[in-house]
Amino acid sequence: MPKKLNLHKPMKEKILKLSLHLLLVIQLTACAPFISKNKSQVEEPGTYGAQVGIVNHTDRYIYSTYVGDGLGGHADAYSNGVANMCCITVPDEWHPGLRLKVSWDMPINGVHTYKEKVVEVEKYDEPGSVYLHFFPDDQVRIVVTRWVGGSSKHPIPRAVNPASLNQDR
Repeated sequence: MPKKLNLHKPMKEKILKLSLHLLLVIQLTACAPFISKNKSQVEEPGTYGAQVGIVNHTDRYIYSTYVGDGLGGHADAYSNGVANMCCITVPDEWHPGLRLKVSWDMPINGVHTYKEKVVEVEKYDEPGSVYLHFFPDDQVRIVVTRWVGGSSKHPIPRAVNPASLNQDR
C-alpha cells in the first residue's frame, strides 16, 4: 500500500498554485491556433479589424446578428447603437462589389425568426466601424464610419420612434 504524503500547508499551497498555473498554460496553448488565426486575418495587408454596431430602425427587438466573420450583437427597437462588438475584417479601402453576409434573429411573438442576406457595403472613404442598419421589410444597409449610430455626422440618419414624434406636437 502506498504511503500517504504528509505535506505541510505552505507546500500544499505551492503545489495548488503550480497546478493552477499549469492548467492555465494548457488552456492558453489549446486556444493558440484560434488566436493566431484571427490575428493573421487582421494583419493581412490591406485589411483591418473593425468593431460592429447596430442601428435598429424597426419597432421590433433584434435578438442577435452576425456579419461576415463576426458577431454583431443585439438591439432594442429604434436604437442607435455604438460599435462595441469585436471584430470583423474589412478592406482598408472600399471597392465596388464589396458585400457581406448578414444574419439576424428578430423574434415574432416570442418565436425566434432567423433571416439572412448578402448586403452590399456602401462606399466609404476611410476605415471605421461597421454599422448594420435594419429597416422594416427586412431591408439592411451596411456603412463603414467613425461616427456612432446616433451622431448627426453618421452617414444614415438616426433611428427614431414615430410615436415619439407625435408627442412633440
